[in-house]
Amino acid sequence: MHEASIALSILDVISERCNAEGYSTVESVRLKIGRAAGIMPEALVFTFDAAKHDTLARDAELVIDIVPLGGYCVRCGGNFEAEDAYVLNCPLCGSADFKIERGYEMEIVEMEVK
Repeated sequence: MHEASIALSILDVISERCNAEGYSTVESVRLKIGRAAGIMPEALVFTFDAAKHDTLARDAELVIDIVPLGGYCVRCGGNFEAEDAYVLNCPLCGSADFKIERGYEMEIVEMEVK
């Protein structure tokens, strides 16, 4: 389960940032995770909650915003979004000539701190 190492990395990043800025408590952390990033949100929340107890994020809530897979079709010129984690052809015209532009993200976008 690589979500455990991701949760530990998130805790490291937010701890470093809070220490550098002089904050002592994290109340919430908001992430953007792409649908195709290969991360199970429920597993990430579970491991984050298990790992946070002896950190400055011990009472923090992990909030995850899912970014749909989306791209641009070279053939028809359309932009598309897909609910699936994988796209084999343009959902608009069926072409295999497309570019994925989003859906693989994983980033910390916001922290609520004290």
